[in-house]
Parts: sequence; structure tokens; C-alpha cells
Amino acid sequence: MNTNSKIYIAGHTGLVGSAILSKLKSKGYSNLLLRTHKELDLTNSGTVSKFFKKEKPEYVFLAAAKVGGISANNEYRADFIYVNLMIQNNIIHNSYLNNVKKLLFLGSTCIYPKNCPQPMKESYLLTDVLEYTNEPYAIAKIAGIKMCESYNVQYQTNFISVMPTNLYGPNDNFDLEKSHVLPALLRKMHLGKALEDNNWGGLRNDFEKFPINGISKNATQTEIRRILAQYGIIEEDNKVKIEIWGSGNPKREFLWSEDMADACVFLMEKVNFKDIPEVSSSIKENVKKEIRNTHINIGTGEEISIKELACSIQDIVGFKGELFFNENKPDGTMRKLTDPSKLKKLGWSFNTSLDEGIKKVYDWYLNLNLIIIL
Repeated sequence: MNTNSKIYIAGHTGLVGSAILSKLKSKGYSNLLLRTHKELDLTNSGTVSKFFKKEKPEYVFLAAAKVGGISANNEYRADFIYVNLMIQNNIIHNSYLNNVKKLLFLGSTCIYPKNCPQPMKESYLLTDVLEYTNEPYAIAKIAGIKMCESYNVQYQTNFISVMPTNLYGPNDNFDLEKSHVLPALLRKMHLGKALEDNNWGGLRNDFEKFPINGISKNATQTEIRRILAQYGIIEEDNKVKIEIWGSGNPKREFLWSEDMADACVFLMEKVNFKDIPEVSSSIKENVKKEIRNTHINIGTGEEISIKELACSIQDIVGFKGELFFNENKPDGTMRKLTDPSKLKKLGWSFNTSLDEGIKKVYDWYLNLNLIIIL
């Protein structure tokens, strides 16, 4: 891949795709092929086929996906498996038909079993049952991995799958119902701080930038308090408390999105399917053996409890109220820590600490959502 190569980024406006786009631009790549969802419906096989035949991309980053937090994954199960399977099937198959030189498919560490040994190695895939709440999404991503492996084995394509850990960064989803834990906590703390400061102008400005169902910028203070309470931002006796789902004991790993993008571009520039250890060992031994678990974890290898994460975000945002952990809500998997040793052996490791990353993403959020103190 060189700076003049024609590169298609599927999903370039989301958290993952926008970070990859920014990284490519910073490295001088200029022949970038971009389409919004309105311009190209990736679930429509006919339009995707026409797009690939016309544009003939040389390299593809498959970052497009329907994503969400524990609540959304559990409630919209059919949507998550259908949409993600359709996107993957269409892009991977048309990449093969149109002789794409290399494709990088992005999945998620939710592919690993619910009670997976920690840290999670690539070899633990399909060794036990999945976490129920995100099983449809995980199955779709596992299908993507197997599709890449199968096309490589049958058609000698060069398709690589990567499984990033929990990501956060610019262009994240801050929807209070559908976002992942870190951006959801950050926004809750931000709104909670505005509420305890009686910063109604700041609250309305936030709703205008990131709409919340049931609230307009002209809503009364009573209406705002009522809707915020539905999302666990509660004011009682002139004090604000924030509800957090679960006990706070589960541990999670978080990776700054720009570090993830750096890893993806590194792999596209430096690593081919034949270089992945599970494949290269078979080639070196000159024997045919089962090709499995060729995906690559992208992570830090470091974890933090949800409670510790919440306290860290609280300090960074400056929210002074109470944090309430609702143990009647599900915890999800208790630990999800990747083993990134395969990627390290290939020559890459992360750079951004969690505290540094949270400060960066909150600065980004504030720049989009300038607080107006009235």
C-alpha cells in the first residue's frame, strides 16, 4: 500500500472509520474512496456490487457496522445480526470478485466466550458459549472472521481480521441509550455537572448537539429534569446523583481510537495473511493443517473496573455528585482483557494511557458542545 493507492474506508464517519481516515491522511494517503450511508447502502448487495465494479478499490478497511452498548445489543438483537452480516457479506465477497489487494475487517472482542480465560488469546475463539446480551452481534463478527479465513484459503485472497478491545475517542456515540460504557459515563457526568451547576444553557446546548428523545432546546426545567431522570441523571434535594448499571465490579480494557487506527494502518502496510503466525507456521512446515484463529487482537493488555473508570471520569469532568450503582441491572461479562502479544510480536504496541485518552476525548466533546453559562 502506497500513498497513491486507491483505498476504500467503509464506515468512515464512525468512531473507528474516522480514526482510520485521519491516520491515513496524516501519513500522506490521498486517493481515499468515501461514501456515507445515504450515498451507499452497504446492506444492499446490488448497490455494493455496482460500487465495487465502478470504483475498483485496491485496499479496503471494513469499519462499517451497527454497534451499541449492552442495552441496545440486547433489545435490537435481530437488527444487530442482520445488518452486520449483510454489510460483511457484501463487502468481503465483492472485494474478492474485484481483486482487492488487501482487506482489513474490524470486529470486536465480544467474539470471545462469556467465561473466557483471561487475558483472552485468539485461540480461545469458539471454545465456550457467548455472553447472551450481545450474542447476535458477536456471531456476526465471528462469521466475518471465518469468511476472511475461508476466502484466503480457497481463493488466496489477502484478507486480515482484527479484534479491537473497547474503543473510545473522537466521533464516538454519546447516545445515552445506545452508547458504550465510557462515552455514556462521560456524557452522564457532563450533564450531571451542568445540572448541579444550574447551567441550563449548557444543558440545552448539549441537547442541540446530541439530541435526547423527549427534550428540545425549548423544554422547561421541569421537563429536562424528568427526562434526565429516565436516563439515570437524578436531582433530589438539590443534589445530583448518577445511576450506573450493575455493581461496578466488572473490569474492562479501553483503547484510544487513534491508537487502534495506527495499528490498523501498520497491519495494512506491513503484514499479509501469510505473515500471521498460524498461517506462516503451516507454510514453513510445508504441510496442510487447519487454518484457524488468524484474527489479531488490538488492545493494551491493561484493565480497569467500571467503578474505577466512573470515578476517574468523575474527577476529569468535575462532577461532584453521587454515583449510584444499580445492581438490579446486568453486569455483563465480568472481565474482558485481551492478550495483544501476537500484535506485539508483529511489531506494534499502544501509546496512549487511559487518563490521557479520557482527557482528550472530553476536550473534543467540549469543543463540539461549548457550555453556555446563563
